[in-house]
Amino acid sequence: MLNLSPFRTRHKAGRSGLALATLTLAAALTSAPVVANATPELVIEVDSGKVLLAEDATKPWYPASVTKLMTAYVTFKALRAGRVTPQTLITMTPAAAAQQPSKMGFKVGTQITIDNALKMMLVKSANDIAVAIAEGVGGSLPAFVGEMNFAARELGMDGTHYDNPNGLPSPGQITTARDLAVLARAIYTEFPERTDLFRIPAIKLGNAVIRNYNKLIDRYPGADGMKTGFICASGFNLVASATRGDKRILAVVLGTNSGRDRTEEAALLLEKGFQHSWKIFGAVAPTVDSLRNEGGAPTNMSAQVCGAKRKNTASEADDDSAPSSSSSFVAAGMSDLGDQVTGASLLQKLPPSMPPVEVWVGPFKSDDALADAYPAAPAPKKADTKKTASKPSVPAKPPRPPAKPAPRPVAAPSYPVVPPPPQ
Repeated sequence: MLNLSPFRTRHKAGRSGLALATLTLAAALTSAPVVANATPELVIEVDSGKVLLAEDATKPWYPASVTKLMTAYVTFKALRAGRVTPQTLITMTPAAAAQQPSKMGFKVGTQITIDNALKMMLVKSANDIAVAIAEGVGGSLPAFVGEMNFAARELGMDGTHYDNPNGLPSPGQITTARDLAVLARAIYTEFPERTDLFRIPAIKLGNAVIRNYNKLIDRYPGADGMKTGFICASGFNLVASATRGDKRILAVVLGTNSGRDRTEEAALLLEKGFQHSWKIFGAVAPTVDSLRNEGGAPTNMSAQVCGAKRKNTASEADDDSAPSSSSSFVAAGMSDLGDQVTGASLLQKLPPSMPPVEVWVGPFKSDDALADAYPAAPAPKKADTKKTASKPSVPAKPPRPPAKPAPRPVAAPSYPVVPPPPQ
């Protein structure tokens, strides 16, 4: 099995002769300037699994909301097994409603179909919805997390461990770019009927339109998924896919300094994947499954991404808050004038691939159900009783009890607790 740790497409001091030879080959094929890069990147062909480009792809990293790819994968398996259906209702529990943003903000007792919940989780990256899905599909949060770790072991993701279904900070929640590519490829190959969920540009809930955090969709030609992630410790992460003709390329970018960098770097990597000159491994290209994960603790990006020197508060929605710092390369077929292709130059305003997809709460669309899904506005402060006469209070209308969720036809299987990989 081939470990890609020595294969580097960018210069770092002290590399082996094999790395330097690979570097020389990459530079000769692209005439690109060699620049430093400190965070993991990986590009593969989805159908074949062949690795086209790798940089620290086996290095441990915090996944953040890219975790929701596994939450979706386990839910797809439950749908296929008949344990739930797209119309099965899940309930917003106190644990789900208490999750930190990004979230939908529904109150306890609100019910959502699994189909609508998946759309909300993948477009809005809603942490409360991810927990509601986990509890509804798995029967309990620990049981669903057990299914996530069991699925990771089955897929050979031995550098990955999950503590929760949404990616909020947890020391034991780790992955690698290699493992994320394995997972994303499994979604595309095992559940092609579900993959349209990952390319939705926006959802419409009532009068509100909520845009996808994946800014490649409807901006990079052929972009069709998948998922973003951000916490301070991880930096800005993105698993992105694009299709041209019959070829689908997958790029994993972890740990950039901003949402804009994440988007532009992913666009650049996808473009390199479609360029024949960037297939630097040729006939001996390893497959993503053959890569071997490294040990050790994940890099913590908090000081760099969320430190005091940052002018604004880092968040998933900051694509326009930082200047671009992505790299560039010379594309095949361009002039000899040294024109550089940058991530920003690859992005454009494309015609909408689809209108916003409508979602709702409850078993069917209802304005009353949507209005009832949000907590009541806080009561206004009491007026000064010395200046204003008090008015008799009117008892509040008691909330309607939530409808009982639809029964699951098959009980969730029991999975053993999987310990995290050694660090």
